[in-house]
Amino acid sequence: MPKSDTSTPDEYQPHIGATRQYMRDIILGVNDGLISTFLLVSAVVGGGLTANQVLLTGVSGALAGMISMAVGEYLATKSQEEVFEAEMELEKQHLLHHRQHEVDQLSDMLTAMGLTGDDLETVVEIIDSNETAMLNMQGALEFGIVEGERRSPVAAALTSGMLFLGGALPSIIPFAVSDSMGWTTTGPALLTAAVLSGIGLFVVGALKTAATKKNPIFSGSENLAFGLAGGVLAYFVGSAFDSLIGS
Repeated sequence: MPKSDTSTPDEYQPHIGATRQYMRDIILGVNDGLISTFLLVSAVVGGGLTANQVLLTGVSGALAGMISMAVGEYLATKSQEEVFEAEMELEKQHLLHHRQHEVDQLSDMLTAMGLTGDDLETVVEIIDSNETAMLNMQGALEFGIVEGERRSPVAAALTSGMLFLGGALPSIIPFAVSDSMGWTTTGPALLTAAVLSGIGLFVVGALKTAATKKNPIFSGSENLAFGLAGGVLAYFVGSAFDSLIGS
């Protein structure tokens, strides 16, 4: 039996719930939009393009990225779900025609999880006596398929695609308002894009710690550092390209 804990328990903290399985899409979508678009505009500014040309490049890259992310996530998630469904259909056949093999397999997996002796036999017997429980347990332990963690292809596509577009906006808006702001060069717009994107990267890195329970300052700073370092590199690559072409 586990030892009793006489200390005062902390307030119960609920899990993050239904958004957990889409956390990858959320972080990847907005981060990719922030970083890739900023790198894109940095490179073409370094390459000597005008504000309008940079704006066209940024908008084109944002739309292309949004569509690519959405379609890619939809097809990847749909394919994964189809693989899961095929595996579960095959598992039903295994339970029907090769029951003892599946029971032995269940016993091995539960043993690896720490159950032994009479406890192991009892648990295996209880699960084996219920067809639904047996199928779901095999799916969870053998394939990692838990019904509550299944992902919707449409939800994954919309999440990643729309957040990519949202992440791209901080790098696009400064060039869209460049004329109205009276900026005669692309420098102020790029600096504004860097600041806005940097804020976005830091906030995304910090906010994800609500789920990861890590240090928000460190996580935000790490995200910011990667993004801005990439932007600086992209600018100098574009500048070098412009020098080579101009020479």
